[in-house]
Amino acid sequence: MFIAQAFKFRHEFWRYIVVSLLIILIHTLAQVPFMVALIFKEGPDILAQGTDQSALFSVLEPNLNLFLLLLPFAAALGALFLLLKAVHGQNRKSITTARPKIDWKRVWFAFGLWGALTLIITLVDYYVSPENYLLNFKLVPFLILVVIAVIFVPLQTSFEEYLFRGYLMQGFGTLAKNRWFPLLMTSVIFGGLHYFNPEVEKIGDIAMVYYIGTGLFLGILTLMDDGLELALGFHAANNLISALLVTADWTAFQTHSIFKDLSDPAAGFDILIPVLVVYPILLFVFAKKYKWTNWKERLFGEVVDTSHAAEMEELGN
Repeated sequence: MFIAQAFKFRHEFWRYIVVSLLIILIHTLAQVPFMVALIFKEGPDILAQGTDQSALFSVLEPNLNLFLLLLPFAAALGALFLLLKAVHGQNRKSITTARPKIDWKRVWFAFGLWGALTLIITLVDYYVSPENYLLNFKLVPFLILVVIAVIFVPLQTSFEEYLFRGYLMQGFGTLAKNRWFPLLMTSVIFGGLHYFNPEVEKIGDIAMVYYIGTGLFLGILTLMDDGLELALGFHAANNLISALLVTADWTAFQTHSIFKDLSDPAAGFDILIPVLVVYPILLFVFAKKYKWTNWKERLFGEVVDTSHAAEMEELGN
């Protein structure tokens, strides 16, 4: 099973704390180029005048802004893989899947499904409410955006999935020896780290329902499917299509996207529908395709350390 694989490696919980702190440090240091670029453009007072985040993210040229915002995630992902090996003696496959090898067909299926649905939903909304959109397309900046986004957005989303649904899911799972605790903890921490996003600043604290709910959805995908593949594909499609298709003045990703959203975001059905309607439907689709069973055990059951038993069996043979 996905979580129980961590028992085969050095899994004392202090190791997870040390690695997490190092990852935070590396991610923070990798934000220095963004800060330097802001100071170079606007002067040192830009970081001390209480400017809201959405305004900070609009200071730089959008493609440069996106690159510098995504750079820390790429650095942190590389650091996570290096520390995983150095501190835990663990390989990347073991925090990706319980299958013999990573199932890339699952990654692409989730990516294609959610990417297509996001595209359809956006185009339908554009057709119904064209006054809420401004055509923002400029060929050369958009092509540069495509290169940056295709390379760096999957690194950003993969870092979040490997950290929360992979690394910390296994860490909390081996600590609590059950599945519900890591599912809850990783979802709350994942949502909590989005609290300082400009979207929350604009919409209000109710936006946390979406972020924590998304964390729960991705955690359920991971536990039910015994691996990160579906979560990796979904998350990459969600952020990549958003970066390329629609931007807004109040989002973290202010890009040279095709459309610009002019509507005033409201806390309501836009927050609740994905969590209460769309995600359950997607879970149903995935469950049917991959024949998921035994939901209670997979989401709430115990995590058993079978590593010693396997070693004894191997010695006996």
